[in-house]
Amino acid sequence: MNIDGYKIEIEKTIERINKENLKRILLQIPEGLKPSINKISDYIKEKTEVDVFILADPCYGACDIPIFENSGLKIDMIIQIGHSEISDIYKGDIPIVFVNALSDINVKNDIIMIMEHLKGKKIGLVSTSQHVHILKDVKKILEEEKYQIIIPKGDKRVKYDGQILGCNFSVAKKIDDWVDCFLYIGSGNFHPLGLLLSTKKPVVIYDPYIKQVKTKELEELKEMILRQRYGAIARSKDAKTFGILIGTKTGQQRIKLALELKEKIESKDKKVYLIFLDFFSAENLMGFRDIDCFISTACPRIAIDDYMRYKRPILTAVELDILFGFKKWDDYVFDEIKN
Repeated sequence: MNIDGYKIEIEKTIERINKENLKRILLQIPEGLKPSINKISDYIKEKTEVDVFILADPCYGACDIPIFENSGLKIDMIIQIGHSEISDIYKGDIPIVFVNALSDINVKNDIIMIMEHLKGKKIGLVSTSQHVHILKDVKKILEEEKYQIIIPKGDKRVKYDGQILGCNFSVAKKIDDWVDCFLYIGSGNFHPLGLLLSTKKPVVIYDPYIKQVKTKELEELKEMILRQRYGAIARSKDAKTFGILIGTKTGQQRIKLALELKEKIESKDKKVYLIFLDFFSAENLMGFRDIDCFISTACPRIAIDDYMRYKRPILTAVELDILFGFKKWDDYVFDEIKN
């Protein structure tokens, strides 16, 4: 199914729906694809006899799986579009199918422009799930130009070679001692920013949607984010009471980490509370007026993306270690969820 610039690989799922005579499916989709949701729903209904229910809640990734076992809604299947499966995180009874959305943008003609910005000859080639299918073609073209290219493998949390997640940069860390720089193909800044901070190697961004190479902008963003994170740590220096935030989303539950952080905080004679959340927002935390500092063990992006929205600082596990002197500021890296 080709729609609005993406190939939605849903045909096998439709065959399964018909074969198993399913009656109700739940369609989950990220914000970037929501303008296409009606077309996708209509396509499924044309090919099957199911009732399609659309989940309007935000979908932050394959880690964000809705749980409807005890809801009485009698959902037969959940279809999440636009993300790749993360292994071994979902133990529910309702089957869930991950349907990738592959961008149909051709970047072959832009390789010459990209090469002008590459640093060195040893290049690590990475992307997100929307563009991983083009990495082999890019690799072939660059190798013809005498570059040495690696499309690295990640840990169990990563499905595709060369794929980075907002919470996992294992593909890059396996080769960061070898590469001169990384070439990231995709939109947005968070993924390449995490790549830059996790590996300390130069990162060249090629955004295929606007056909633009970015390097200087990423360095400027890095400096801004690091200033913000340093400020958040500094604001927490006199904190006496801490709240450890534990995400209830299936792929973000790090209770073991939360308990380890609890021990560290208590070792400094500080008060600590364990707090469960599904949806993180400044409004949901307003009532905790006696807590001076929060520590997020859920999605690493929470502390970074929404920094300006929270009146009290939210730190990552790495930042708590820096605050308490277990690590130095020079050791700063993005928090990651690993398998």
